[in-house]
Amino acid sequence: MATEFVARGADLELVGIRREFPGFTAIENLDLHIPAGEFFALLGPSGCGKTTTLRLVAGLDEPTKGKILIGGQDVTGTKAYQRPVNTVFQSYALFPHMSILENVAFGLRQRKVADPLAKAQEALELVQLSHLAQRRPAQLSGGQQQRVALARALVNRPSLLLLDEPLGALDLKLRREMQIELKAIQMEVGLTFLHVTHDQEEAMDMADIVAVMNKGRIEQMGAPEKLYDRPHTAFVAKFLGQSNLFTGQVVEQNASSISIDFKGHKLTVPKDRAERHSGLVTIGVRPEKAMFHEVQPAASSDVNIIGPGEIIDIRFTGVSNQYLIEIPNIGQVTVFAQNVGKSPVVELGAKVWVTFKVEHTFGLADNPDGATADNDAVDGED
Repeated sequence: MATEFVARGADLELVGIRREFPGFTAIENLDLHIPAGEFFALLGPSGCGKTTTLRLVAGLDEPTKGKILIGGQDVTGTKAYQRPVNTVFQSYALFPHMSILENVAFGLRQRKVADPLAKAQEALELVQLSHLAQRRPAQLSGGQQQRVALARALVNRPSLLLLDEPLGALDLKLRREMQIELKAIQMEVGLTFLHVTHDQEEAMDMADIVAVMNKGRIEQMGAPEKLYDRPHTAFVAKFLGQSNLFTGQVVEQNASSISIDFKGHKLTVPKDRAERHSGLVTIGVRPEKAMFHEVQPAASSDVNIIGPGEIIDIRFTGVSNQYLIEIPNIGQVTVFAQNVGKSPVVELGAKVWVTFKVEHTFGLADNPDGATADNDAVDGED
């Protein structure tokens, strides 16, 4: 292990950050604290403000208002080269005429750091590329070039490493391999990683904490499993994976749960899994937590039941079969059935009832745009 690289992370704090451009505001009143040594992912769709946030931290842009602190020091007014920060971009920007070793040592030579080649060799060892030190970038695979770009950033021993869609140019297999490697390297070197991505799976696979960003603000932040299991808003429920959402008026409640009327179906959610307990409330369930049955199930206080409906689409994705079920007066509901060697139903047109346990439901703090008590179920987006 290259001990020089270990445990040098610093915390990052954004205080009241606002970034205005002519005609629109990219970020509004953003407060964020990332503890030292954490792998943090900023996740969101294009145009949500995540890349602008990264550029502000890197010193490539200036906030309209607010402060940026790294390791407790205010760096808001400092230049990019004065900050203990390095960035790995999607485009590797390697010098084609230089060897891999010289590429990694280039920044050190520019800053007249002593013994640049030895330090570059250490960084290549960290990313397991020391045996390719004399090759040129064109002789490496995409994954290897990505590791060179990572070594070039790490060799400067930053307190904070920024990753801007770093795996976007790789194919699926390489991307998954690099996800594992990036997480392993982060744990080994102890740096603070801020990873900006629109890829939900990538963020959830690698990050300790994920912040879902939308329209210049953070919608929800927390551990990946918590965000997935308990989304607080319709945006998070639909952006982070897929969700079936049902909106209706609360018609019944007790000490532990609330129930809504959704087009004649009573759907129940535990109170401790719901953000609101009265009025118009949206209840959701993930497709893999839902099931379907060819025979109408018996009513139960522990299970929500809707149907009957008709299977109108079946998609095989490898790990699961994805069923799209059209239920009259309700709309379309998605059910994932894990591929364990057999499927519960395989033919299109089958008549089925959909069930999901009350304990697997969640209640949102808002409703989908335009949702009313008469809205159809909302199928989430990838």
